[in-house]
Amino acid sequence: MNATSIAATANPIELETRPEDQLGLWMTSAIVVGSMIGAGIFLLPVTLAPLGVNAIVGWVISSVGALCIAFSLAQLTRAGGAGIQAHIENSFGPTVAYLVAWSFWTSNWAGNAGLAIAFAAALSWISPGFGGPWFVVAAAITAVVVLTAVNATGVRSAGGLALVTVAIKLFPLLAVMAIMIIRGVGGMFQPLPPVPLNVPNVASAVALTLFAMTGFENATTPVDKVRNPSRTLPLAIMGGTTFVALLYLLSSSSIQLLLPADVVAGSGAPFADAISAQWGRGAATLAAVAIAISAFGALNCLILATGELGFSMALRGDLPRVLARTRGPNTPVMAQLLAAVLTILLILANSSRATAGLFTFVILLSTAGVLVLYGVGALAAWKQSREIGQRATTVVALIFVAFAFYGVGAEAAGWSLVLLAIGYALRLAMHFTRSRAGSTPAAVTSPAAPRE
Repeated sequence: MNATSIAATANPIELETRPEDQLGLWMTSAIVVGSMIGAGIFLLPVTLAPLGVNAIVGWVISSVGALCIAFSLAQLTRAGGAGIQAHIENSFGPTVAYLVAWSFWTSNWAGNAGLAIAFAAALSWISPGFGGPWFVVAAAITAVVVLTAVNATGVRSAGGLALVTVAIKLFPLLAVMAIMIIRGVGGMFQPLPPVPLNVPNVASAVALTLFAMTGFENATTPVDKVRNPSRTLPLAIMGGTTFVALLYLLSSSSIQLLLPADVVAGSGAPFADAISAQWGRGAATLAAVAIAISAFGALNCLILATGELGFSMALRGDLPRVLARTRGPNTPVMAQLLAAVLTILLILANSSRATAGLFTFVILLSTAGVLVLYGVGALAAWKQSREIGQRATTVVALIFVAFAFYGVGAEAAGWSLVLLAIGYALRLAMHFTRSRAGSTPAAVTSPAAPRE
């Protein structure tokens, strides 16, 4: 049997999750914001400092691009809450939908490792006693294990944790904005470095800032776990992305105006340094704790999304059926466990200094993987839309995806294609084995979720 026709010919399985076990607007929004605000934003001013005013322009441009991509994905979610694989499947069929889900899945568990290490590294800012490579590895693995256990108790546990961590992680971002206002009253701003405003410098800033805007796509992954998805998902995706874009622009620009450019460029924690200069060491320590919690919270959201993606593929027979096993309210514990194991293996690979370059490459590969989702998602939104305004937004999204692919480099982009080929071969093997055994996977449908 042709692999692309299996889902269409199989008997549907209807997944149902009780309304009280689903995510509402606030928790879904927390997943959007929590996924976007990780650890990268707190170090990004270091690399943006030498660019001066170009960095501010870069934030504006990348925010527009990210919002256009988010808009495209939000349009797809108006069809319901069956998950991103189902939305792509409606436009391009099961094979393309699987490849997008596979690429998104590999991107996420690679990103999980980066966030876990960022969490552990943030702890080392708090006290010298938390230093050393083995502490970082142990703390990172512990974070993965703890958060996998939280997600295994149900999607609302992960959503509740997302709400709490979002509230905490906003502290250092809002604090530097408050200091900027205080300093601005007295005209105590630092001058920006005299860097010319030109296309190459702006392009460098956009390449850096655009990657910091990713994460909103994780809200599209839950399979029948969002209440009133056709309303909740678009509101959460667009509202959360807009909020983070403004927050990033204002907080990162505040750092540039509060600290000299050479100080920012040499800082290991520019947000903590800015807060310490205004309010002392105690406030800076609190900021460092908030940064660690920020990475911890983002890791929680990515673990949720990674498990849901594995679950979605397994339901269709694209991955081993064992990954479709659930407990409680359709909680994909086996898919979550596999993602945790892969993440821990990557963390262990990073424990050696010799593999630092390899881990940097893996992070670039993670970015390339999610760009596959952005590109195909924008094309699907184009195909489904009829209004000129919606299609114009999609065109802008596709331009930004192409630019971002250029930014990750030819090597990472090339290897992302290799991973897609591996994923396609795995899917063919899975469906061939099932057809030889005389069984086919069931297609998945999701009933309309009840309204809030």
